[in-house]
Amino acid sequence: MLCCTASTSRVAVGKLPLTAEKDFRPFSCAGIFSVYIGDQPRRGRAGNSTVAATIEPTPNDQLFFDQFRLGKWPNYFDNVQFDRKPETLDQFFRAITPNTGSYDAGVISDAMAALFDKIGPAILISHSQGGEPGWLTAIKSRNVKGIVTLEPGSGFIFPEGELPPAMPSTAGTLSLQPVPLADFEKLTRIPIIIYYGDNFPIEPTKERGQDNWRVRLAMAKLWVETIDKHGGNAQLVHLPDIGIRGNTHFLMWDLNNVQIADLISKFLAEKKLD
Repeated sequence: MLCCTASTSRVAVGKLPLTAEKDFRPFSCAGIFSVYIGDQPRRGRAGNSTVAATIEPTPNDQLFFDQFRLGKWPNYFDNVQFDRKPETLDQFFRAITPNTGSYDAGVISDAMAALFDKIGPAILISHSQGGEPGWLTAIKSRNVKGIVTLEPGSGFIFPEGELPPAMPSTAGTLSLQPVPLADFEKLTRIPIIIYYGDNFPIEPTKERGQDNWRVRLAMAKLWVETIDKHGGNAQLVHLPDIGIRGNTHFLMWDLNNVQIADLISKFLAEKKLD
């Protein structure tokens, strides 16, 4: 199992036990899988970039608190699954790391595909901005046997000539990426599941952090429909629809992350990927 996330500097390799700690360790599914957690090139511990970038000391704490749906600064959502201890929030902000070079989904997916070539067949777990590199990695490597993606935030890819309209929101317009149909169809050959958390509406709102995820959930629905229309096997789970509430953008860090891991474990078993 290989995990590709965004906005953190954490790296781990090896077999990890099921724990309640707020990272990807619960997703080892009770020790069944070896878990590799890789940082994106030009970010975190892979930040030794050969591409120049200017990093501005911008105080984004309040923005991230709202955008990642911990609450509306400085108040937490009543049902939030985030640990409210001050030291937890402090560590959350410390985990966010800037890009040390321009974001490039092609570079990231090349690196991930190379790692799949090294470790062999595995399941890809992607998160947030890791969504687009995740799709591209599966296109580039036959060793990706399934994808679990947690709140993909950008870079939805569609076949050329089948792009739905871009979706505007208070947070900006969500644009799409065209790929050749032959590449897109590679995604129809593997099981895929997408999870989204709680505390954002399905109707437009002036709240930037929440409207950001409204359009991403809506686009994910269109993406799943397109995969399935081409004979694929994709699912979308909006957790409140199945009675699981309070999750932030970081499902793997939330207090109920073991519950989320159990859902993933069940999906993998159903698809005979365990």
